[in-house]
Amino acid sequence: MTVILFNKPFGVLSQFTDKGTEGSPRPTLSAYIDMPGVYPAGRLDRDSEGLMVLTDDGKLQARIASPKFKRPKTYLVQVEGDPGKDQIAALKKGVTLKDGPTRPAKVRRIPPPELWERDPPVRYRKTVPDGWLEIAITEGRNRQVRRMCAHVGLPCLRLVRWSVGDWTLDGLGLGEWRRA
Repeated sequence: MTVILFNKPFGVLSQFTDKGTEGSPRPTLSAYIDMPGVYPAGRLDRDSEGLMVLTDDGKLQARIASPKFKRPKTYLVQVEGDPGKDQIAALKKGVTLKDGPTRPAKVRRIPPPELWERDPPVRYRKTVPDGWLEIAITEGRNRQVRRMCAHVGLPCLRLVRWSVGDWTLDGLGLGEWRRA
């Protein structure tokens, strides 16, 4: 069994080929990982960064991606606004999105983490504060963390998946991968 941990840069699709816009190729995993037979266990949006787990084991892939197994995924989230106690409490309790209620999340305020520079950089507005949250969820709905934050009035500026279960980005530079 092969397990790969990859630090996906902003703007990279979490697939090996792009059948999207013909004539304007978008970067995919194939620009970084040259290992046949491994596939992403779950997705990470093009505008999100951070840890992706790839494997050649279909059962492991299903266990990582399926919310049924409740494998925690932890995100470092830069939000627009100053996260208040009520907003954090709502995220911890779980919020109701258009596709139903979310499970409770583990949420805490954190100081700005030491991360790589993002290209393009996050927009900065002098008149609007921002803050950082660490959010751990056990689901993986489409754009779930972004939607949860927006639901409580904290639009997401930057989203970095730091860990999936016990696997983390520790020691992995942007665009780098290693065997787990």
